Amino acid sequence: MSNLARRALLAVNQNFRRTAGRAIAVAVVLVAIHVGAFGFADHAALIRVANIYVSPDSSSAKLAEVERGRELVILETSREWIHVQALIGEEKMLTGWMLDKGVVKPSTPDGDKVLYGAAVDSEDEASRRHGRRGADQDALRLYYRVYDIFPGSTYAGEALYRAADIRWQVERIDVMSRGSARERDPYFRQGMNEDWMREVMKKFPGTRWADLAAFHLIENKLCGDWQGSTKCPDKEADIYEKYANERPRSPAAAQALYLAATRRGAMVELYKTEENKKKSDDSKERAIALTQRIVKDYSESDWSPRAQALLFLLQQGVPTYGNEIQ
Repeated sequence: MSNLARRALLAVNQNFRRTAGRAIAVAVVLVAIHVGAFGFADHAALIRVANIYVSPDSSSAKLAEVERGRELVILETSREWIHVQALIGEEKMLTGWMLDKGVVKPSTPDGDKVLYGAAVDSEDEASRRHGRRGADQDALRLYYRVYDIFPGSTYAGEALYRAADIRWQVERIDVMSRGSARERDPYFRQGMNEDWMREVMKKFPGTRWADLAAFHLIENKLCGDWQGSTKCPDKEADIYEKYANERPRSPAAAQALYLAATRRGAMVELYKTEENKKKSDDSKERAIALTQRIVKDYSESDWSPRAQALLFLLQQGVPTYGNEIQ
């Protein structure tokens, strides 16, 4: 059953609980479920904004605009028109007609590349200062459609990861704007939804995309404000070291080691405030060892020169955390 069918079923259940007797709406949704479940029509996606009409005639009543990346089920065709079921929101579904232009189907030659290319264009647009409004969500949907419609494509893993990454970053802005983001214990705040990242790890295990998804998940385990405690940086350093040890070939392995090293470096100063010279010295040794490991094992990475700079400060006893100026 396609995502459209699954969400259609959810929409029916929710609508039924709210208002009984919507026979027409339910019937329309059931068509989508039937098509999605049994494959009687093409599962497709748009790479353009399209109008959806009551009938296959542009002079007929316009029902709505369908955005890029929206999921479609093609019920029938009529010349240059297609009769579609379209989900245009979390619960809002429409049946109508649209021109068969800019519609990518499983049978579309190089359809995965077409969708992926449209997704990259939208992501680039979203990164611009005055880019197209909603381009980030367009990119998210388009990337996901690559995986959804072409699961065997060589682009599928990266596309699913990119969709998950955009969703994570958008959600992160909201999560980090809340007061709870400053809570020391991560269990006392709302984190980012992990479902899509875990889907990447489940569907594409052993790939760089699974490694990057796993790296994102660490963020939900981090403290907000350390509040001068060594407990947080110590725990976080352990998490980052564990990640790098378990995934040494990950694109994020060197970064994980560097983040572990910065936390060990911070503990040098934090333990000094507790007048615990032994643990301060031990933290310094561990931080130095981590920076040296980055330089040795990831010399081609941008994190290598950053590790060199951190190593230089640590060896000279320059504080790398706090406001102390010598």
